[in-house]
Amino acid sequence: MFTESRFTVIAGAGPTGLALARVLQRHGVPFRIVEKSPAPAEGSRGKGLQPRTLEVLDDLGLIADFQAAGGPYPPLLVHLPGGATMTRRMDEEHQPTEAVPYPNMLMVPQWRTTALLADGIPVEYGVSVTDVDQDESGVRVTLQTGETITARYLVGADGGRSVVRKAIGVAFEGSTYEEERMLIADVTLTGLDRDHWHVWPDGGSSFRLSLCPLPGTDQFQLTAPMDSDIPQGLAMGWTSEYRANMRMASRFRVGNVFLAGDAAHVHSPAGGQGLNTGVQDAYNLGWKLATGDPELLDTYEAERLPVAADVLGISTTLHRASTFRRDDPILRQLSLNYRGGPLAAEHRADPGDVQAGDRAPDAPLPAGGRVFDLLRGPHVTVLAFGLATALPDLPGSVRVHHLPLGGPSAAIYDVRGTALFLIRPDNYVGCVSSEPEDVIAYLKRIAH
Repeated sequence: MFTESRFTVIAGAGPTGLALARVLQRHGVPFRIVEKSPAPAEGSRGKGLQPRTLEVLDDLGLIADFQAAGGPYPPLLVHLPGGATMTRRMDEEHQPTEAVPYPNMLMVPQWRTTALLADGIPVEYGVSVTDVDQDESGVRVTLQTGETITARYLVGADGGRSVVRKAIGVAFEGSTYEEERMLIADVTLTGLDRDHWHVWPDGGSSFRLSLCPLPGTDQFQLTAPMDSDIPQGLAMGWTSEYRANMRMASRFRVGNVFLAGDAAHVHSPAGGQGLNTGVQDAYNLGWKLATGDPELLDTYEAERLPVAADVLGISTTLHRASTFRRDDPILRQLSLNYRGGPLAAEHRADPGDVQAGDRAPDAPLPAGGRVFDLLRGPHVTVLAFGLATALPDLPGSVRVHHLPLGGPSAAIYDVRGTALFLIRPDNYVGCVSSEPEDVIAYLKRIAH
């Protein structure tokens, strides 16, 4: 299905770069991943994994490891002036359904997320990119060691100060608010229970200090304005200074160079969107790099830039609102879609709720198991609902599964007659039609 000469250099071994490496690895695409830091990153940083990210981890075969390492978001215990307290939740707990098996955020310190994603990935630490040059044939990446790598593609996943983005001359539009600075630190202390996220408000709707217990550790994540009086008795570990920074790259692709994660967009931590959006970038880009098809690679920017812009707007709004609540369903990233995009081929005159461009939902199978079991892996999947005859030979690596009309899977996919759902390797619905010819034509676009 995939062409040769797809060798890719990934700059940055944070969650975005590592997720991309895993996707390339599963497709058999050769790569090198370099990271300027001398060792794996420390610190809790972005600690919330959204439901859609958990589905990606399920697809990559990592969900059990992450569930074992993490925990649910605890309720907030708000410490009021005078000694009184009240309990609140950022969002109500949602029950799993047949379509959404992971409905709640999972809290995992970012250092552990990085470690789990890096397991089995040959990261070259202490190696940074210093220069980038390209032509139609590929990219020449110069490293600080003096080595020059010739690759077909380069992906800049090297953070908000991306060397790659600067080297290709892409503007980073938006604002940095120097006056809005926060201290974030991992601390150990005694005297606080670990069943709550402890918050001390500033008298309004925002807080002046919070301490969140980090699952699987004896630490809390401390968040406070830089001018706060930090309580005595804290044993400080990793610390970082956060500046309110909301920016997005004007382009996500220049020739054979791509931007992903914080190199393409930086967010307020409000709403827990930044890390998760970066993982989605990698999930979208990886299978397209594996094809080596220039037109298909153009769809990365076409699909991801509008999504990143919308998510940036949401997180910025939450940042400005300074509210504890995080109950907007869009934050879970399950409803983000590519409808109307270049790879969304909806051929039905009367489509149901699940359409081309949507996330493919989970569903039970008649003989047991789940639709997610069928999707797991680098292949394209066709769910053939109510098709009386076998499909003709299909191009590429495709797995076809026949499902009945009237069953639970058909109900979840809102099937209203014979329908073929072609699901891309990143588990978004690419094409829906009742005609096999439409599916064959679509596969010729994406299978190489």
